[in-house]
Amino acid sequence: MHNYGVVMQDSGFTIRTIAERCGMTAHTLRYYERVGLIQPVGRARNGHRRYTEADAAWLNFLHCMRATNMPIREMQRYAALREMGEATIEQRRQLLEEHQATIAAQIAALEKAHALLTHKIANYRKIEERTRVESPVLTGTEVDCSTLAVTG
Repeated sequence: MHNYGVVMQDSGFTIRTIAERCGMTAHTLRYYERVGLIQPVGRARNGHRRYTEADAAWLNFLHCMRATNMPIREMQRYAALREMGEATIEQRRQLLEEHQATIAAQIAALEKAHALLTHKIANYRKIEERTRVESPVLTGTEVDCSTLAVTG
């Protein structure tokens, strides 16, 4: 088993513990590591991942960004900027502002769609009400005599 420069550390959180703590699955954590959203995680002597408090804080941030529907590609851009250090603060803020603008546009589109559906539903209710008034449904005590044949 290759280490690839990963620090050996027997202390820290297991993948199961950190997954539960951050509201993710172990599969997601491994994926995030594979696509570069998190740096390679330290390993215990047995080769199992060991996460730190700093890892937990970053994973919580990533979890929040996914909750905003930020695409993985944008999260990768943000992570790369973060790795470059404090000099990228403005670029990171701009990335978040761009995502916020995207969300605002999506909200506006959803509000428009919601208004359209509200209008259409109101129209259908009017049609249903007219239909009930014009040809009421017969209940068990009401009989339409025109359908009965009189034989004599």
